[in-house]
Amino acid sequence: MTTLICDCNRTMPLAPDELSRALGEPLAPHSLLCRGQAGDFQQAIRGTDQVVVACTQETRLFDELGRSTEGAIAPVRFVNIRETGGWSRDARQAMPKLAALLAAAHLPEPDPVATVTYRSAGRLLIIGPLDRAEQAAALLDDVLEVTLFADGHGHAGGTQARQYPVLAGQLDRLQGRLGAFELSWSQHNPIDLDLCTRCNACVAACPEGAIGLDYQVDLTRCTGHRNCTASCTVAGAIDFQRPPRQLTEVFDLVLDLGATPQFRRHEPPQGYFTWADNAPGTLLKLREMVGEFEKPKFFDYKQSLCAHSRNETVGCRACVDVCSAEAISSDKHHQRIVVDPHLCVGCGACTTACPSGALSYTYPRNPDQGLKLRTLLGTYAQAGGSRAVLLLHSQQAGQQLVEGLGRAAQLKQAHGVPANVIPVSLWHTAGVGADLWLSAIAFGAAQVAVLLTGEEAPQYQDALRAQMDIAQRILNGLGYAGQHLHLLQATEVAALDGALQEVASLRPVAPAEPARFAVAPEKRTTLSLALDHLVALAPEPLPETIDLPGGAPGSGSPFGAVTVDPDACTLCMSCVSACPANALKDNSQLPQLRFIEKNCVQCGLCEQTCPEDAIQLVPRLLLSERRKEAVVLHEAQPFHCIRCNKAFGTQKGVETMLQRLGGHAMFQGAALERLKMCGDCRVIDMYSSSNETRITDL
Repeated sequence: MTTLICDCNRTMPLAPDELSRALGEPLAPHSLLCRGQAGDFQQAIRGTDQVVVACTQETRLFDELGRSTEGAIAPVRFVNIRETGGWSRDARQAMPKLAALLAAAHLPEPDPVATVTYRSAGRLLIIGPLDRAEQAAALLDDVLEVTLFADGHGHAGGTQARQYPVLAGQLDRLQGRLGAFELSWSQHNPIDLDLCTRCNACVAACPEGAIGLDYQVDLTRCTGHRNCTASCTVAGAIDFQRPPRQLTEVFDLVLDLGATPQFRRHEPPQGYFTWADNAPGTLLKLREMVGEFEKPKFFDYKQSLCAHSRNETVGCRACVDVCSAEAISSDKHHQRIVVDPHLCVGCGACTTACPSGALSYTYPRNPDQGLKLRTLLGTYAQAGGSRAVLLLHSQQAGQQLVEGLGRAAQLKQAHGVPANVIPVSLWHTAGVGADLWLSAIAFGAAQVAVLLTGEEAPQYQDALRAQMDIAQRILNGLGYAGQHLHLLQATEVAALDGALQEVASLRPVAPAEPARFAVAPEKRTTLSLALDHLVALAPEPLPETIDLPGGAPGSGSPFGAVTVDPDACTLCMSCVSACPANALKDNSQLPQLRFIEKNCVQCGLCEQTCPEDAIQLVPRLLLSERRKEAVVLHEAQPFHCIRCNKAFGTQKGVETMLQRLGGHAMFQGAALERLKMCGDCRVIDMYSSSNETRITDL
């Protein structure tokens, strides 16, 4: 591997020898790699080994150099070590962090993920007052096929020349996404805009002024003079007897100019735009939205692990409730959830909230993210770093804040990113949850901080806070004192600077040795690996259990037990058939209900399915090996057939059945006695009894 460090104008107090030892390669920092020393970059990229350039400011220039260099075939990665630590008052102590960032940049690219395709032919719907809609259309109609949906005439009304198709009426529904928006509306106005020639005769004739320059009748002001109808005899566009019509049309793109957006969710669908303050950037984006587009498919879904529903009873709704794009819906009839990949924006909050791991994040996948965290923390420790803090931030507003903090530190206006704080850029901060947080602590991090910048949906913050509370309780319950996990909220550089200084000064108790396990693709497996390491190195003595907060799946504990009321339970085993995690089991040899606590995801399906209301959830983390073993929750004496003495049910189950059916007219006398027989003997008794009426007797 080859690493090229550029310290423009020597603004960073780098220690090349220290970095070389940590990375295992010779390093000679440059001061003008993008210009006077560009030949060194060109020479490096002519090889086949990956080249890491420690400069993100001149990425575009380096790309141009690469394209113009003959024989340049080496893959090139860029990493920021300047704003993330080189520009800081702690820069001289930041060499372990810089080495960690450089080492992580040398990791191989994750495997490609599946993609989602959109196709847009440029059919644009503009919704809003007619004057503004026509104004926007004039800036777009050279590249897009524009249709207007008039919501009133606005200030000036429509232009005299009708340049675009105009729809009007009651907008009933707008749904869909880029390339497949469906507009449904009711047309009930007396004026048919397809027939209207905008001659303005009706506007002049109406004594109430009920017709505006959107050429629609305001029926609340119209008193029935019908002067407008008399003035429109040639075109015949006005007919007060015309029945209402329900219409539907499909578009590729939507520009919404209305005061109230048609999509009020936090993450509107791709292809839907609003034009706030006439911002030119919106129209520029729209002009580029013609053709075929791809985005990553951000998730994998395994229905076999899903705890959403069984037998049309809904248990876990964590992913449905947390999704800010409304991309996830319930399909309880088929015992699953349905995720629309075209609506998914890749926040990953659903995978964080999912207690079973049925939904997993793919951009990147957990093993790739885990490898990056382990590399960062391992290199940091080997280079002499201590008390590492991982700062997880978004690639958008979060990264801008971190870079702004570095610039402010260089200008002596802020402290900068502390030497022990390692920034980690994510597609979205909601995509990493307790499994990776606890893994990071096991890998050697003293703390994990998640930066919230206000770009997140409110439910994301609630979900992260709930997950973080559970993970922190586990760490404290194991004896690791102090605060290890933090949600930092900052929208300004000064706020981030103060928050990082406070976090960096903390000294929570952490495991004495780093873990060596690899993060697994399955969430529950990763949690088990992290917990096993944390338990093994926990201060003595360990408690038997750690109490955890309850609540709905996703906001409550993903670990726990169930208790069974032995006086109410009839061992009908409805809970066993409803359990999606194979935590509840029966015994083919004995009437027993058994339970494996390690498998339980606290989805509540057993509790809701039980016809006797005999089950309750107990959110907790059991620390003994009994957590992995099948234990008997309830057992009963078997009931033996009164005819052949074969065991076929439980004593209590049969007694309950007899009690409930004993008053029914169909179960009197011999029929009631047959309920005490096994299935075979019941049939034999029915056909052998002389008291039974046979069909041959009729």
